Amino acid sequence: MEKILSEKDTQTVKNLAQAREKILKEIHKVIIGQERVIEYFLTALFSNGHCLLVGVPGLAKTLLISTISQTLNLKFSRIQFTPDLMPSDITGTDILTEDRTTGKRTFQFIRGPIFANIILADEINRTPPKTQAALLEAMQERNVTAGNHTYKLDEPFFVLATQNPIEQEGTYPLPEAQLDRFIFHVNIDYPSYEEEKEIAEFTTSQEFPVPDQVIDGHEIARLQKFIFTIPVSDHIIEFAVKLARLSRPEQEESPDFIKEWVNWGAGPRASQFLILAAKTRAALHGRYTPEIKDIEFIAEPILQHRILLNFSAEAEGLKTKDIITKLIDYVKKQTNK
Repeated sequence: MEKILSEKDTQTVKNLAQAREKILKEIHKVIIGQERVIEYFLTALFSNGHCLLVGVPGLAKTLLISTISQTLNLKFSRIQFTPDLMPSDITGTDILTEDRTTGKRTFQFIRGPIFANIILADEINRTPPKTQAALLEAMQERNVTAGNHTYKLDEPFFVLATQNPIEQEGTYPLPEAQLDRFIFHVNIDYPSYEEEKEIAEFTTSQEFPVPDQVIDGHEIARLQKFIFTIPVSDHIIEFAVKLARLSRPEQEESPDFIKEWVNWGAGPRASQFLILAAKTRAALHGRYTPEIKDIEFIAEPILQHRILLNFSAEAEGLKTKDIITKLIDYVKKQTNK
């Protein structure tokens, strides 16, 4: 049975949609184009999830993330991942301090850059697995453990990790467990000719304007909790669950192309993220419940890193995106029967 939103809740949805319009206006004072990427960012943020960004250098990933943090009045921290980066360089460390009055020595925890609202984990695959794992607890539990103490991270907490898809020498691929913590895997493409022309003119003729703050961290945290209360129709839940389940080649009901081209499919977390992100996108657009079009919009970045193709697919030149598009069409036809 679907829940009916109260008058207060419907007003919250309207306020969120208005906030989205204001956020976009402020972001585009600095950022040209990238509408789809920005939409994914905002959806992930209000879904209380994390993003993995894959794109070549020079596509303004850092500028985009810092601009969003300014617009949202959030503390921003950039961590440059390198082969010699240690876990304590991320989380913080205990240092020995001495009280000048009493001479007593005690350990004091000095917080690392992870203690911020928006974390840019730049080139995350350039650091060894031990250091990558330092992010895992923070991303999943929103806690940091150092020594015998656990420190709670401030809300909201949002990790944006970047990878360079071209240069792979000296990199450490992210383990599947950590990849699964990211709600979205977003590919950032080159701008169009008109956008690149505008970028070239804009960035060489004036200083970047400072975007106005639209919303603060406390309000974002409140809205993240509100998203969970948004009702979802049974057919939307069924559509999301079927997308995840039918991506698994071992499922008897999976289509033949999945069994032929997929080595490993999406897990149950994909179903959860599909529904949650669909709720968020609907609310950001002023709608009180998600629709199939919301699932379609967020399916690719959610399933992109959860479906592993086999050698047959690679030999035929197929990409994960092709399989996801084909799977969406298949599930839509099955649903409409």
